[in-house]
Amino acid sequence: MRQTFDFDRIIDRSNTYSVKHDPVAFGRPADTIPLWVADMDFQAPPCVLEALSKQVSHGIFGYSDADAAYIASLQGWFSRRFDWTFEPDWLVKTPGIVIAVHMALRSLTQPDDAILIQEPVYYPFRKAIEYTGRTTVVNELRYENGAYSIDFVDFEEKIAENNVKMFILCNPHNPIGRVWSRAELVRMGDICQRHGVLVIADEIHQDFIYPGHKHEVFLSLNPAYHDFTVACTAPSKTFNLAGLQLSNIFIPNPDLRKAFKAEYRRCGMSEPSLMGIAACKAAYDGGEDWLEQLLDYLTGNLDFLRSYLQAHLPAVRLVEPEGTYLVWLDFSALGMSDAALDALISRKARLWLDDGLMFGASGSGFQRVNIACPRSVLAQALDRLVEALK
Repeated sequence: MRQTFDFDRIIDRSNTYSVKHDPVAFGRPADTIPLWVADMDFQAPPCVLEALSKQVSHGIFGYSDADAAYIASLQGWFSRRFDWTFEPDWLVKTPGIVIAVHMALRSLTQPDDAILIQEPVYYPFRKAIEYTGRTTVVNELRYENGAYSIDFVDFEEKIAENNVKMFILCNPHNPIGRVWSRAELVRMGDICQRHGVLVIADEIHQDFIYPGHKHEVFLSLNPAYHDFTVACTAPSKTFNLAGLQLSNIFIPNPDLRKAFKAEYRRCGMSEPSLMGIAACKAAYDGGEDWLEQLLDYLTGNLDFLRSYLQAHLPAVRLVEPEGTYLVWLDFSALGMSDAALDALISRKARLWLDDGLMFGASGSGFQRVNIACPRSVLAQALDRLVEALK
């Protein structure tokens, strides 16, 4: 008999070291509803909890590393979900994707090199470029009629004019929710190949795809892309495991991989998290049914949000997501400044969303909301927003 998972259950996360659920520490009202950082309010699958419990019961938490069974679990997952296979020696395990982006920048580019990003985009990309002393170049995404697309002419011109050395690809794209099509990805990949640009492909949200769309693994598109691509994946978003600090980075090119691993050693890191290994393997081996039910629930949350906005907040425009559980809302029709909008949301409505300006200047007038929560919590948050806007 198929197990049914309860995503409507509200779990108290106070006093659990949760960054997401500690508004007072960030100067916000204590009764704030947090719908910001990419952290779901659902427990991990039972298979993960059982694996972690078994590891805890063993009682020894020494230095650890993944084995052949771990590799096989990853290969099975990517083969089943994306029809993609990888060679075991391509894999480098890191504590997270953000740190992998930092290491890639330091090991594969030089200070002051130009790095291309597509704003509005995940803000740690720009920070990583700045922290490592590189130069940010922006290929701003086009926003027309409530939807986003790539300005390919600008994309190639920016690369050529600025001698861009690396492009950080976000797919599915955070925060706009686009799942780039095969044609779009190939066009970007071919431009990068033509100009000798390295690609960091952040695919952490690859498991959150809405009906009618498909995630294409960048490395699967063309064997030639193996020469210049670092692909970043993790179970952390899919199964809510961010606190266990484990990501799987794939680097087919041996020279790039050697340079990346040398930088990893210079950071003083070696073995991955024991609990991360156990959780990732368990999730990829036994968490697929849980994920399918989660995707159905998130689709329901998205349907609820869409209907609610149409009925009660027609001036707030939903940018229809094709993937991720992070939804991009356009508040520009309200005619408010970003500061006034953020104050209304955070102080009057007592909601914790992500201000659009975090993702670049083109995020002005937008807010990002995390819908990976019980539907009753989402409904309460929207009621507060309506009341505040009155």
